[in-house]
Order: sequence, then structure tokens, then C-alpha cells
Amino acid sequence: MRISERIVVALGVCLTLAGAPALAFDGTTVGQDPASPMVSAAPPAAAAGALGKQPPATNSLSALQYAAEDGHPIAQWKLGRMYAKGDGVARDDLRAFHYFSRIANAHAEDSPTAPQAAVVANAFVALGRYFLAGIPNTKIKPDVNRAREMLSYAASYFGNADAQYDLARLYLDGTGTARDPKYGIRWLGLAAQKGQHQAQALLGQMLFNGDHLPRQAARGLMWLTLARDSAGPEEAWIKDSYNKAIAKASEDDRAMALKMLEHWVQGRRD
Repeated sequence: MRISERIVVALGVCLTLAGAPALAFDGTTVGQDPASPMVSAAPPAAAAGALGKQPPATNSLSALQYAAEDGHPIAQWKLGRMYAKGDGVARDDLRAFHYFSRIANAHAEDSPTAPQAAVVANAFVALGRYFLAGIPNTKIKPDVNRAREMLSYAASYFGNADAQYDLARLYLDGTGTARDPKYGIRWLGLAAQKGQHQAQALLGQMLFNGDHLPRQAARGLMWLTLARDSAGPEEAWIKDSYNKAIAKASEDDRAMALKMLEHWVQGRRD
């Protein structure tokens, strides 16, 4: 069964979010402490065991390619990322797309709890992003509907936080679909709870400014603080959003945000 056939079932789940915990529009889980720990969507180190005969990092590229040709999803993912980034090889987005497609075609129906599930979910995210932008001078053209299908599958079936954030942006911006802030915020809240820092930043910004949500300055500042601490040097927009918020926040808002932040950190440790 090909990818397009497998994702049909997941789209129904995406449209209803029936299997997800109910979220308030500030991203907190209804009936659940907002500081409750969540599992990260990052690929677990334990997934490496799925390779069986995984070559050491010092082995040649050919050894990794051999494992990929033998059908190992972790090797395929590593090669896909190498070609997507030009890491140790000449950048080749079409070849990266090929490796990610092989993972998605072979493992779309794997259990979300399988050792390689995070890698499979990330392959769907990578494909979704390629379909959003297309790959210049290739047959892979921008296809927002196809991108949304890929992201919806990763977000709903695998619970991938990056997919949830990307999907939220599509609905918030109205990219290739009807603009739906309510639905977008719901996906944003799921991703933020899992520690996706871009989702935390955007949710915090919206809460602090009262954008499509009742204004909650302290909670917004809490999310922005978390996002700032995880932002990379290229994500200036997150740091700018935090700086603007902290400058405008009252002393009471800052004190309340600090308490919320301590509660969040403690909940993640428990």
C-alpha cells in the first residue's frame, strides 16, 4: 500500500483530534496540570538499535549506503539528512527526498511505539516540507495539499511535535486551506506541550498580545522564556518576541511567569 492510501485513515483523526487530549486555547491540557511532563518527539537514541548491524560513525559512507539499501530506516534517515544538509556529501535534495520516501512507503503503518517510529514520523515531516516548497529543477513541485497530508499523518498518527507546529502554521496562515485560527491554535498547543520551542514561541507571542486568544501576559511570557532558552542563533524572531514581551510585562506578570516556569520545569523532571 502506497503512502497516499495509508494517510486517508489518519486524515480522519486529524480532522477530529478525537484521540488527542482536549486543549484549552492557551495550550494547556483541560483537566491536566500544564506542567505535566510530555515525551519529546525527537528520535530516541534507542532507535539506533533497529539497525542491527549499524556501522560505527567511523565507517565509510558506503557502509551506511549498504545498510540503507538493505532497508534499514535509520540508515535511510541518516543519508536523507546528509543529502538534505550537504553534510559530508554534496547537497542533493532530490536524493534526500528519495530516502525519506522509502522510509514513508515502507513504514507508514508501523506502530507509533515502535523503536523506529520517531524516524518514520520525521521522514513524513521532511516530505511535507519538501512538498510545501518543491525542489527546483525537479519533478517535485510545490503541492500544499500533499504537504498537509504528510504533516497531518505525522501529527495525528505519530504525534510528532514538529509536524503539529507546521500544521498549526498552515491553519493560522491559511496556506493552502481555509484560515482557521482555532484549529491552528489547538495543534500549536499540542506541540508546545511537547517542548517544540517554535510552537512555544508563537503560542507565547499570541497569548501575550491577545492575538486570537484571551490575553494572558504571564503565561505568554512563560512560553516565550522557554522558547528563548531553546532557540538557535538563526531564530532571531524568537528572541525578539521575548525581548519585546519582557520589556512590556508588568512586575506582577514577570513574577507570575517565573512561578509558572518553575512549575513547568519541575513537572518535566518528575
